Amino acid sequence: MAVAWRYSLRVGTYLAKQKLLRRKHFPLVLELEPLFACNLSCTGCGKIQHPASVLKQRMSVEDALAAVEECGAPVVAIAGGEPLMHPQMHEIVNELVKRKKFVILCTNGLLLQKKLKNFTPSPYFTFVLHIDGLKDRHDAIVEKPGTFDECVAAFKAAKAAGFQVGSNSTFFNNDSPQDVIDVINFLNDELKVDQIQLSPGYAYEKAPDQEHFLAVEETRQMFSKVFGDGRRKRWRLNHSPVFLDFLEGKKELSCTAWGIPSYSLFGWQKPCYLMSDGYVSSYKELVETTDWEAYGRGKDPRCANCMAHCGYETSAVLATMGSLKESIRAARMGA
Repeated sequence: MAVAWRYSLRVGTYLAKQKLLRRKHFPLVLELEPLFACNLSCTGCGKIQHPASVLKQRMSVEDALAAVEECGAPVVAIAGGEPLMHPQMHEIVNELVKRKKFVILCTNGLLLQKKLKNFTPSPYFTFVLHIDGLKDRHDAIVEKPGTFDECVAAFKAAKAAGFQVGSNSTFFNNDSPQDVIDVINFLNDELKVDQIQLSPGYAYEKAPDQEHFLAVEETRQMFSKVFGDGRRKRWRLNHSPVFLDFLEGKKELSCTAWGIPSYSLFGWQKPCYLMSDGYVSSYKELVETTDWEAYGRGKDPRCANCMAHCGYETSAVLATMGSLKESIRAARMGA
């Protein structure tokens, strides 16, 4: 509870400052990718399709910190690839925590028990483990038997060591609403995950499986059934009520990809985490040289079925902050 309120206060203060300064474009969460290499080959991810020369590269601690400082976002989500394959990942995390950035380290869990000793529990730091289904489904998606059991064991080890531990689950059009309900019930009731994050399957251009990403109507139909019978109020979901409404099709939002920029080995990615229309050397250049009005559903055909965090989480946060009713609703959800 203390962590949730600390986070809400920091982010709320940050957003209020942006409003006072009349800034239209500002970062809320930095997606930091310090490597593309991974020890799994998930069917819905295209990161390891990069050439071997790229997969061998690791971002320096100095470059990672410089991007965070220049960007100024209060939250840093570290992804990849598999971040724990980076030999200096604990140094990056420790330096960001010293700066009182909220750090989310996304991992498949396979290296977590081995690396856990390098990290220190902090209200500013959360491990987020990818769990994309129950045992058979998860292992099929990541193409490695036994991964689910290793991930669950890693989760329990991290919790026992005093860390905040969340989860992220991506669902595709061959998942049924009951499959999704079963996974969330497991995460919420059995594992007692601190924060549960949900993602409709979104299209990476290089992903080996291009047939099972969710279209907009499929996403809405799925989540309206998943959230039925009051379930979403019972689960510890790490999303605002407005974003959950968006997933159900109860609310429309416009894309605000500038709010969750992506910085990787290639630089600042235009316009978002999912689309590669070029790279620039600074966040300032990203904001000033990207035609943000050209992206989003109804504008760019590549955006037609996107309901991903990088496009719409900031939109939901801004809609919440701009409404007293939604702000109260969000506070009640987090209580």
